[in-house]
Amino acid sequence: MARDYYGLLGVSQGASDSEIKRAYRKLARELHPDVNPDEGAQARFQEISAAYEVLSDPEKRRIVDMGGDPLASAAGGGASGFSGFGGLGDVFEAFFGGGTAGRGPVGRVRPGSDSLLRMRLTLDECATGISKQVTVDTAVLCDLCHGKGTHGNSTPVTCDTCGGRGEIQTVQRSLLGQVMTSRPCPVCGGVGEVIPDPCNRCAGDGRVRARREITVKIPAGVGDGMRVRLASQGEVGPGGGPAGDLYVEVHESPHDVFVRDGDDLHCTISVPMVDAALGTSVTVDAILDGPVEIAVAAGTQPGAVTTLRGHGMPHLRSGVRGDLHAHIDVVVPSRLDHEDVELLRALQERSRDTPEVRSAKANNSSHGAGGLFSRLRETFTGR
Repeated sequence: MARDYYGLLGVSQGASDSEIKRAYRKLARELHPDVNPDEGAQARFQEISAAYEVLSDPEKRRIVDMGGDPLASAAGGGASGFSGFGGLGDVFEAFFGGGTAGRGPVGRVRPGSDSLLRMRLTLDECATGISKQVTVDTAVLCDLCHGKGTHGNSTPVTCDTCGGRGEIQTVQRSLLGQVMTSRPCPVCGGVGEVIPDPCNRCAGDGRVRARREITVKIPAGVGDGMRVRLASQGEVGPGGGPAGDLYVEVHESPHDVFVRDGDDLHCTISVPMVDAALGTSVTVDAILDGPVEIAVAAGTQPGAVTTLRGHGMPHLRSGVRGDLHAHIDVVVPSRLDHEDVELLRALQERSRDTPEVRSAKANNSSHGAGGLFSRLRETFTGR
């Protein structure tokens, strides 16, 4: 059964936080090991410390007020000296009859589970941040019994099958002697209590399934695979226990123009051969900034990269912007009319450049930028 934390400190259930603190300090001055070396006093000091820990925490105190024990799972681990060796204590208890102490009831009021929701966002939404209404199906506190699980003024009673222990034990004979096994009580489910007159709406569970709307605020700079945590927005626990957390996992949709690499953005600009030779400018509709002009210097070579500082994605925490990298793809004309051919022949005759075989080192150096973007494109698009 749940421990009487109020009784350990000698205060009433309606005691204020300051009254609980004064009661604990008074007892601590009498029972602290530095003042009272008696073993009984030390054990008592541990009890009042645990009681103060529970009653000074609003969530744990609410569990106590609802008839649960927030420290039941920690206190019910058994006192076997083999408990830290992967369950060897249970084996010795089963074969040598040492399991009579048991683990005790699990407590009817328990914390709820966390929930996960996936949300698909565009690159623009990840850049600006966004608030979205989402619909979740989850367990919420029963609004009829408010988590008590009982109907009207009725209260839970001790389970007759397990006597409040939350488990039943059976003894069987084997070649090694008597084998004692323990299992959760099938009547109370290991709680140690039953509700003879359960709530008509939640059937004694203290919670019901419901669909509700939640506003999710996604911060600017969030990226693919990141999770946003909404505290206490998950499932309410059994017996009206504290709710778990809701995690919203972001999935970023591919963009038609930009490829994201952390806080940096990459794009490819196709520039005709003549414009690359003479110089030009290209307007790009950048994320957050609208149209920006990217200058292509005269004599730009294929694979060159022009970087615009501070035109990328905002960093998730600092808000500092990444960079925008424009990868230049020089386009050589494939269809030429007679006049085009004559102009190019005249240019060829004036040119001092001639075809040559370049070393691998020089080739890698000149095409390193194009190779980098190719690898980025393959990584993010799978092509």
